[in-house]
Amino acid sequence: MRFEPRPKPSALMVFLSPAISLALTAIVAMIIFASAGLEPSGALVTFLTAPLGDLYGFGELLIKAAPLVLIGIGLAIGFRAGIWNVGAEGQLTVGVIFGGYVALHFGSDGGVWVLPAMVISGAIGGMLWAAIPAFLRVRFNASEILTSLMLNYVAGLWLTWLIFGAWRDPAGFNFPQSEPLAPAALFPILIEGTRMNASIVFALIAVVLGWIFMKRSFIGFQLKVTGLSAGAARYAGFSLTRAVWIGMLVSGAVAGIAGVGEIAGPLAQIFPNASPGYGYTAIIVAYLGRLNPLGILLSGLLMALLYLGGDLAQMSLGMPSSITGLLQSTLLFFLLTADVLVHHRIRFRTSGRKGVTA
Repeated sequence: MRFEPRPKPSALMVFLSPAISLALTAIVAMIIFASAGLEPSGALVTFLTAPLGDLYGFGELLIKAAPLVLIGIGLAIGFRAGIWNVGAEGQLTVGVIFGGYVALHFGSDGGVWVLPAMVISGAIGGMLWAAIPAFLRVRFNASEILTSLMLNYVAGLWLTWLIFGAWRDPAGFNFPQSEPLAPAALFPILIEGTRMNASIVFALIAVVLGWIFMKRSFIGFQLKVTGLSAGAARYAGFSLTRAVWIGMLVSGAVAGIAGVGEIAGPLAQIFPNASPGYGYTAIIVAYLGRLNPLGILLSGLLMALLYLGGDLAQMSLGMPSSITGLLQSTLLFFLLTADVLVHHRIRFRTSGRKGVTA
């Protein structure tokens, strides 16, 4: 058995594969619910709809979707160029460190300029962290997948060291957390009675700018050509080195901004686990959205709903909250499998007979 590239993948199946993957993931979810003694379809409906039963739940959906959409847009720009940045989690964490330093250093003495300074600092921190694997790629041809992934753990340990050390709240009863951020360092609430804050504006801006960059800019076209064929890109005079730097730095910047959005938004403090894994989940968001900004917006909302459903499953269905990660990974598995089958056919070979194609 071997995989043989299809001369022309079906455009219909390229479009339908995310829907098929979602349907298969729903079937797996119902099997899990049934094995736990729950009524499968009813539990699935509860899992997906109960978190949106009121305005507060809708606000929670948006503030969880915002970092996923923001990071997903940045990753998609690099992915379209064949730059596989899997270090958004670490870049988000360094954004937390840089933005958090500004907030803690100026504290209540800061003015309205503190929050913009935090956003800029977070973007710079994410870019600097993304620049490390970018430099290693262009200088030593090191895999950005491995280097960016390993840097996630370094960033996490760096933040943990700060929270357990210099940044620990002296009035926090020895809990690993910083002191609460000053009001000037927090995004304003958009709707009273919810936690929906102005950080969601960054996600909407990213969708618009991402669409313009990918669909209407010459640089976006260069990145697309580079991702489709590095040889054709070189023949056309497009620089692979430039593509690496653009893909890594843009995704690092938006991940750093997403980190600031967490500590200046729903958390209002700095914790060692400032992110519940948004940098990793955003990879699924980017692929489920077909590297298209509008698709990423929809898939970000879906992933955010899975986060909320996992919390609800723990409280009302008696399921562990880890079901969120299980369903996210299942969805990614089906999505990647569908993509392989869309772009390749399976050819079986038997001795003495011609191959049979599926």
